[in-house]
Amino acid sequence: MAENCSRKLIVEVCNAKNLMPKDGQGTASAYAIVDFDGQRRRTKTKFRDLNPEWDEKLEFLVNDVDSMASEVLELNLYNDKKTGKRSTFLGKVKIAGSAFAKSGSETMVYYPLEKRSVFSQIKGEIGIKVWYVDETPLPPPPVADETAIQEQKSEPPPPPGTEEKPPEKEDNKAAEEENKEEKKDQEENPAEEPKKEDKEAENPKPEEKQAPLAAVVVENPPIAQADQSKQLKDKAIVDRKRSDLSVNEMELRSLAGDRSRSSYDLVDRMPFLFVRVVKVKHGGNLESGSSVYAKLVIGTHSVKTKSQTEKDWDQVFAFDKDGLNSTNLEVSVWIQKKDAENNSTEASLGAVSFDLQEVPKRVPPDSPLAPQWYTLEGTADDSPATDVMLAVWIGTQADEAFQEAWQSDSGGLISETRAKVYLSPKLWYLRLTVIQTQDLQLDLVAEPKVRNPELYVKAQLGAQLFKTGRTTVGSSTSVSNPTWNEDLMFVAAEPFEPFLVITVEDASNAQIVGLAKIHVASIDRRMDDRSETRSRWFNLIGNENRPYAGRIHVKVCLEGGYHVLDEAAHVTSDVRAAAKQLAKAPIGLLEVGIRGATNLLPVKTKDGNRGTTDAYVVAKYGPKWIRTRTILDRFNPRWNEQYTWDVYDPSTVLTIGVFDNGRYRQDEAGKDVRIGKLRVRLSTLDTNRVYMGSYSLTVLLPTGAKRMGEIEIAVRFSCSSWLSLVQAYASPMLPRMHYVRPMGPAQQDILRYTAMKIVTARLARSEPSLGQEVVQFMLDSDTHMWSMRRSKANWFRVAGCLSKVATCARWLDGIRTWAHPPTTILMHILLVAVVLCPHLVLSTVFMYAFLILGLRFRYRHRVPVMTMDPRLSCVDGVGADEVDEEFDVFPSTRSNEQVRMRYDRLRALAGRAQMLLGDVAAQGERLEALFNWRDPRATGIFVVVCLLASLVFYVVPFKAFVLGSGFYYLRHPRFRDDMPSVPINFFRRLPSLSDQIL
Repeated sequence: MAENCSRKLIVEVCNAKNLMPKDGQGTASAYAIVDFDGQRRRTKTKFRDLNPEWDEKLEFLVNDVDSMASEVLELNLYNDKKTGKRSTFLGKVKIAGSAFAKSGSETMVYYPLEKRSVFSQIKGEIGIKVWYVDETPLPPPPVADETAIQEQKSEPPPPPGTEEKPPEKEDNKAAEEENKEEKKDQEENPAEEPKKEDKEAENPKPEEKQAPLAAVVVENPPIAQADQSKQLKDKAIVDRKRSDLSVNEMELRSLAGDRSRSSYDLVDRMPFLFVRVVKVKHGGNLESGSSVYAKLVIGTHSVKTKSQTEKDWDQVFAFDKDGLNSTNLEVSVWIQKKDAENNSTEASLGAVSFDLQEVPKRVPPDSPLAPQWYTLEGTADDSPATDVMLAVWIGTQADEAFQEAWQSDSGGLISETRAKVYLSPKLWYLRLTVIQTQDLQLDLVAEPKVRNPELYVKAQLGAQLFKTGRTTVGSSTSVSNPTWNEDLMFVAAEPFEPFLVITVEDASNAQIVGLAKIHVASIDRRMDDRSETRSRWFNLIGNENRPYAGRIHVKVCLEGGYHVLDEAAHVTSDVRAAAKQLAKAPIGLLEVGIRGATNLLPVKTKDGNRGTTDAYVVAKYGPKWIRTRTILDRFNPRWNEQYTWDVYDPSTVLTIGVFDNGRYRQDEAGKDVRIGKLRVRLSTLDTNRVYMGSYSLTVLLPTGAKRMGEIEIAVRFSCSSWLSLVQAYASPMLPRMHYVRPMGPAQQDILRYTAMKIVTARLARSEPSLGQEVVQFMLDSDTHMWSMRRSKANWFRVAGCLSKVATCARWLDGIRTWAHPPTTILMHILLVAVVLCPHLVLSTVFMYAFLILGLRFRYRHRVPVMTMDPRLSCVDGVGADEVDEEFDVFPSTRSNEQVRMRYDRLRALAGRAQMLLGDVAAQGERLEALFNWRDPRATGIFVVVCLLASLVFYVVPFKAFVLGSGFYYLRHPRFRDDMPSVPINFFRRLPSLSDQIL
């Protein structure tokens, strides 16, 4: 690709905001230096401005298009030393090459300025646009003769293009002064990066100087670029080799240990017999209407190639070697003839046999085995000889030919049983702000009503429809200008729907005033809240008699700063923003090996009386879905497939589901049946460690919970940088826009459910399709529906958390009641130490927490819990009616008696929750009544107690009060009373508002 087109990278430095003053006079004279792939560009200096605006475009040449994603663009901001005593550092920004946008989709993004060292004083942000342009180079002109070539070689190289950059001596002095300043300010890393890069720009590499000149010279090359096209090509090859020898930072494959890093190191190698049948060579000519096919026979296994009239097949067949019942392979060629009555007759042209014990083995990365000609045996003596070209070898599932081959364990070439990788559509939030309308023609809509017309705006994107509130306008005016200023949020998926339809309707007479269509592809894209969306006017189109019905004023944009939530909050697998410009480099790599399953239960019948299971696995992480091949008619299938994902956040979840394929039979096509599911939370995994084991599969059916078998998987989370992993825990979970302009919980739920439906519909349209029931099961799309079982599970979870508090309260009560006297005596000593040395309280608490957690590290779970917990899910004690209620659709399809019974049960449960809420509210109302004099006597007593307490605390030292209160609380039971204390009695007598409720 690099040889056929040239790529330019354009960096537009727009502006900066809130820079740190560095010139000693409260301002800064900023300029930017941008480095990319050995090239350097510099902007102009904006004097004495903490919010400079450059709007300069800098061009860079991309040497290797394929490796651009692994490059890093670095921008350093400096204060110009001409206006101050020294040149100082103002901040830097690094942008990964994977975040570069294509020309036409670029947008300005504000990046916060980063520090160069821990002690650097940096603040502010800078707005940048980065995009690339692909250009097809012109063909070189023809060379006349060798003399012209020699003359062109003897010419000196053209002078480099001019570029504005600081002089060499001034840069060296600036670096020295900056170094002194940073030492003075106790900064760890002096500013040597610009100095080092300047030296590299001044002294080019020897290999670049000695490179021979090419015949064609590029005019006006960039500064840090070689002048000849051949030199560019050589440098690209050298860079590519160097990148191949080193570990790619974007892939982040950890090399911990000496283990093999092959693509199938988490699964077992499965031996397969590969047969590639290319073509046949027959001495005689085929008659018209005749076709030739090859037939492969291994014991009871028999398969045919497609019938061809050109004698070419080029098909690959993969037989599971463990399932073969013969050691002999026979390949025969047959000719099929059709007569005038369309009756077909078959005749054999011969066969060739192979002993499987003598078949060669091939292991990647060996080159493919070359096909050879074999003469068929068993032909008639008078018939011409027939040769067939084929290749036979024994390989594994890692063979390149395996994915497209006919596979014996998955039914051959059935598309619904093949392994596939799916990608969820890229989702955006579309924000429509309806401001106002003007020149609405309301008098021509319909005959006037008694009441004033009520107008509202309805917007529709595909199947999504949202409305604004209603606004009443005066009926006496013929031209109305109602105002709404409301936001409507949609979910848009790439490729976008063609139009966003906006309709103004009159609710009083159910008539359409006018409508407008907005082309979604022309809508502006916004990365954050700093860039204001431009408002636009659109004409409203009425009916045929009224082509102009007014105009509407709106703001519409695609929000790229949000992450579109398309799965349940507790199983989120991706938190990245929608805009590519805000993408960050991955922090790790997730590798999953789907090894196999054992003891699966039959889910359907075959041949009328025999149970069977055609199992396959679906795994989902981020936008990438994988589907293994379907192993037909086996209760212990072995897939041994391995997949990888880039990890951008450790607090995410991998979801793995097992299903029975019910779609591959065209005559009996049905839905896929779920067998089970498990989840892996990446934050519970140790880095660079392989977790391999079998996990039970439990599924909830209308008849109750059922264990369907076990799945064997291997998981490894690799991370090359501990620093980036620790930084991820300090960063917010969601992008910035979720906190700057948050959406309400109800709106989030609506948009999440809409995004789920879009993803489900798009994946169902793939080939082969990923069924709707599969996607919904993986995304947990029914979590918002009522379930008595889930309500019980959540209640027991809350009770489990509160039980820890209750345990601490019982332990404290045991100390208070002298249940264990030595412990109570030690608490007295601890109380005295705390009162006498209060400055040691926090340090002691944190040291105690450190020791306790450090000791508990030995007893942690070595293997993370990946399976569904039946006890925690409350599936063991759930009733049949409660399970049936959970599987019921909305609205209900059950009988009236059944719905009435469930409603009464829900009322009883809600009644207990109602009493609990009332008790909690009463405690707060009693405290409020104490300060509002609802009970004058109680409040008067409290006022007198407060006055006496202030006098006592004025005389008594605070330490003495704490010590005395502690001793009083820990007093011996013989000095205690069985009745409640005075403060408790006083608080319970305060009035609440419960007596005022009807």
